[in-house]
Amino acid sequence: MNIFRSIPFIILLAAIKPITKFIVGTTIGTQGALVPLIFGSVPFVARQIESVLLNIDSGVIEAAQAMGSSPLEIIYRVMLAEGLGGTVYAITITTVSLIGLSAMAGTVGGGGLGDFAIRYGYQYFQTDVMIVTVILLLVLVNIVQGFGDLLLRKLKH
Repeated sequence: MNIFRSIPFIILLAAIKPITKFIVGTTIGTQGALVPLIFGSVPFVARQIESVLLNIDSGVIEAAQAMGSSPLEIIYRVMLAEGLGGTVYAITITTVSLIGLSAMAGTVGGGGLGDFAIRYGYQYFQTDVMIVTVILLLVLVNIVQGFGDLLLRKLKH
């Protein structure tokens, strides 16, 4: 996990091209961007969830053990329930991060807004296209962040 987290995403895109080609059959387009996005985001979200679960009050876990809960019951009924708000927050952060990573994947033909911005805005020197793309990305990130914050407020206890 730490290996993939420490590699900058743009380098990861190029470094795992053989793996991407083997898994999906191509290294360009939307399919070619999926494998690097997964390799880039899974370690990030795993570390976030690990942090959430490690911050659960040990007294709650001890109380569940004292009441005779099995390890699986502690995981499902205590740890996941207590960490639900933090998990939603971690997924929100990961989703926002994926928006940025997917835009970066567009620089290598991954499709989406990043590809559009590079192809029409940057390569053809159309500043207005770049500005509109940046505004769209900002709106998208704010919508995702707002929804995540709303859900977090509803789930916090």
